[in-house]
Amino acid sequence: MATDWLGSIVSINCGESLGVYQGRVSAVDQVSQTISLTRPFHNGVKCLVPEVTFRAGDITELKILEIPGPGDSRQCGDSQQMDTAMPAVGCQVGPSQNGTGKVLKKPMSSSAPQNIPRRTEMKSQDIVISPQQQCSKSYMDRHMETLSQSKGFRRRHNSWSSSSRHPNQVTPKKSGLKNGQMKSKDDECFGDDIDEIPDTDFDFEGNLALFDKAAVFEEIETYERRSGTRSRGTPNEKPARYRHDENILESEPIVYRRIVVPQNPHKEFCTDSGLVVPSVSYELHKKLLAVAEKHGLTLERRLEMTGVCASQMALSLLGGPNRLNPKNVHQRPTVALLCGPHVKGAQGISCGRHLSNHDVHVILFLPNFVKMLESITNELNLFSKTQGQQVSSVKDLPDTPVDLVINCLDCHENAFLRDQPWYKAVVDWANQNRAPVLSIDPPISEMELGIDAKWSLALGLPLPLGERAGRVYLCDIGIPQKVFQEVGINYHSPFGCKFVIPLHST
Repeated sequence: MATDWLGSIVSINCGESLGVYQGRVSAVDQVSQTISLTRPFHNGVKCLVPEVTFRAGDITELKILEIPGPGDSRQCGDSQQMDTAMPAVGCQVGPSQNGTGKVLKKPMSSSAPQNIPRRTEMKSQDIVISPQQQCSKSYMDRHMETLSQSKGFRRRHNSWSSSSRHPNQVTPKKSGLKNGQMKSKDDECFGDDIDEIPDTDFDFEGNLALFDKAAVFEEIETYERRSGTRSRGTPNEKPARYRHDENILESEPIVYRRIVVPQNPHKEFCTDSGLVVPSVSYELHKKLLAVAEKHGLTLERRLEMTGVCASQMALSLLGGPNRLNPKNVHQRPTVALLCGPHVKGAQGISCGRHLSNHDVHVILFLPNFVKMLESITNELNLFSKTQGQQVSSVKDLPDTPVDLVINCLDCHENAFLRDQPWYKAVVDWANQNRAPVLSIDPPISEMELGIDAKWSLALGLPLPLGERAGRVYLCDIGIPQKVFQEVGINYHSPFGCKFVIPLHST
């Protein structure tokens, strides 16, 4: 009786210590109570040895996966039973189209050592299954569950191989080489039907905890240090990053306080680069301009330099290249320029001339006086050659808000001008207009400021301006370094590549 099971494909469960083996029975010894399998698979992996032998005491469970037919080790015979009361599964017999009986082998579930026939090798025909030789579906479910657990992974259905297909049904395939090859590959991968899927999931967190990240990085760092290769750095180290205007190689430490004034400054500012710029008193600032004028920096040069820097800042505030280009003629900005009859007003007129040259609509307000300063007369003569508009009455100023208001009404001296009716009328107009205000060289005292500014532009060195001056900017009017030293100021230029820089309160 033992020789009747030779050639059968079986699955032997040897417990947790030895695992599960599948293979074809090659020998059964009743005397020594052993069974041998050829071409064995251990837990779904092919063994390196061609044959393994098991003792009866090591076998926990034995399942028959395929029974060969009489006279043919690759065909199945009638259904039989072993002493273990396991139903024999394997193949089914059905009549062919011409009415003659034909034996067809159809494994219900293929284990690892089985050879799965390709669909391209099967003939396109209808197959009728004999109802007398149907396999037990319950045994198939138990067998597939055993195989899935022994292989250690979960296998899933896809949409086309769902549970609606009967396990005993063979679907005929249409002829065609190209489609047949693609479907045969799909059949090899997804051909098995699985009705039950194990509930045990893979423990990702547990396996990740086994990885010692610190030890691996330490090993890599040690290897690179010994081999002399470039270190990649540990996870805690961050490479130094530099801006586009920073020097990577520093020859000496940076000195941030490079401007020293003889008097204790009332207020200090700093640039974007961190350089400290101290404020100076009005008397020291006036002395600095007088010494520069003595050395050749005349009032006309200073007015021209102030007008260029102020107009450059105003153009940036108006939108710069995004607004001032030939394609945006309909968006021509309007600037209201409020000037008084003094040197500060002459600086504003110079700024208005440069703005008008850059296609900005400038409306200049200057009150009528019998006698004007020579600097104002010269600047007005140049301004009249531009497209700018000059008015002397508040009624001629725009009723609608303008893009920018430039305030040059206030002066460090001549405080009596603030009592004039024209001054009060212009201040009321500017406060009612909702346009932002730029003040050029405003006075120190906050009580003297009739118009609150959003930005203020200082000349050379800043004065200790208050909060009503808004954000302070500093412009370079071309005073040489030795002129600063002559008045007792140790000076190094904080401007860098620019002529106008912002200042921040410290």
